[in-house]
Amino acid sequence: MPAPGGVALIRVLLADGALASRLRCEVDLEVHGGCADGLAAFAQAVSLRPDVIVADEEMSQLSGLELAQRVREGGLECRVLIVTGCARAGYLRRALDAGVAGYLMKDAPAGQLADAVRKVHAGGRAFDPQLAVGAWTEADSLNERERQVLSLAGEGVSSTDIASQLGLSHGAVRNYLAEAMGKLKTADCAEACRLARQKGWL
Repeated sequence: MPAPGGVALIRVLLADGALASRLRCEVDLEVHGGCADGLAAFAQAVSLRPDVIVADEEMSQLSGLELAQRVREGGLECRVLIVTGCARAGYLRRALDAGVAGYLMKDAPAGQLADAVRKVHAGGRAFDPQLAVGAWTEADSLNERERQVLSLAGEGVSSTDIASQLGLSHGAVRNYLAEAMGKLKTADCAEACRLARQKGWL
């Protein structure tokens, strides 16, 4: 359906419903919102087939990054723009790897957010300049297996259960945790997990 003036509407799914009021005045954006969590957002994406999804980095059930990964794995032809309330350069690097097309601060002006949606829809990318610069100042030194093991440990999963879930030996789990703690220069798992999350590596 075209917008007034014959401009084609861009269908936008707001996984962060709080942003709806900032975009509804844009005549070329058809805004859908009100998702309770990341899983609900993915279900709506499958149903509505939006052009662009605007997702909160910290959604429950599925984070913005996990939602973007599921969208890609599901073959949905929509692009994902993530908004965040806390700048974490490491998360941006992982978002890029997941195919995210945009990454902005949640308090960005409404006009900047709307322009980012249009740019992403047109096939471009839209990243907050400060986040983009910070993403390359400190590389994520964890490998994927270390990240998986540390993340589960941080959720309180026992080493035995981690080994079972990931198909590893108990010794391998212990070694991955030790490697992660060494890279983060911490003496215990809880502190390693806290620091990794702060950096955006988890």
